[in-house]
Amino acid sequence: MINPILPWQQHNWELLGSYINQQRIPQALLITGRKGLGKYQLANQFTQSLLCTARFDNGLFCGHCSSCVLFTAGTHPDFMLITPEEDKKIIGIDAIRQLITKLTLKPQFESHRVVLINPADQLNNAAANGFLKCLEEPNERTCVLLLTDKPAKLPATIRSRCQKLAVSMPSQQQATAWLNNQKVTENIDVLLSLAQGAPLLAKEYASDAVIKIRLQCFNDWVKVAKAELNPIVVAEQWHKQNVSMILFWQMSWITDMIKCRFGSDPKQLYHADLQNNLQELSSKLNLKKVYTFYDLLISSQQKIETQINKQLMFEEILIQWAKLNHG
Repeated sequence: MINPILPWQQHNWELLGSYINQQRIPQALLITGRKGLGKYQLANQFTQSLLCTARFDNGLFCGHCSSCVLFTAGTHPDFMLITPEEDKKIIGIDAIRQLITKLTLKPQFESHRVVLINPADQLNNAAANGFLKCLEEPNERTCVLLLTDKPAKLPATIRSRCQKLAVSMPSQQQATAWLNNQKVTENIDVLLSLAQGAPLLAKEYASDAVIKIRLQCFNDWVKVAKAELNPIVVAEQWHKQNVSMILFWQMSWITDMIKCRFGSDPKQLYHADLQNNLQELSSKLNLKKVYTFYDLLISSQQKIETQINKQLMFEEILIQWAKLNHG
């Protein structure tokens, strides 16, 4: 049998496997952890194992029984996946009403029925209130799995009714070895730094050429600081890309600049490969004004999921960045 468990999830699986072997299946399990750690893969493995009729001794699914075949084909009648509506970022009340209706029926197989909500933090208020009934009045042989990298966005009433499982962070050695096995061999340290240690996200960044995009954005950022590029032109380009990522980069560039100013170890930088440029920028800035600018970035990040005009947001940020360097 090929072990599908990611190396850094062995401890997590030992707990989930014990739930299965001891028949102590949680009615609701909240799985948390940083994006890119494999929460969905772990939840899928737990789901298939719960549905499997010929599990191995460690609780893992066999992959060959009729239940496993149905699950792999995406047609298992006792598995329900709830995700945001197409072209939307929310899980609305209609999806929860349909779920509640389905849960009034008994599971079709003799094993458990599983509901997987991903990401659970996208339940809107009405959906969250409706879903609460599922937790307050649990159904027969039903396990609800909620996945999120933002547990604080879930209502406390939902969090308090769930058992919790935090997906483990890998060591640098584990993450590097796994990426090498995935044929990612170049710029691993930079990729892991950008992904904040999350291997799956680092692999995604490698395939999406994120290092190249980040360098282009940084070069534009430096040119704005040196008055070599118009902030409006850069904002026009940036708002068409991954806005959240570029905002995070700017925040981490500022953080690195402050660290450079205070002589921190280069190994502690998010962007160690950009140290020389960051050092040069930091030496010319008024730290008090830098902190004020950082507050603007935080405020912008908090608004990123609203209907804010992303281009105007970047225009304001870049104009203030230009002023900071020439004030």
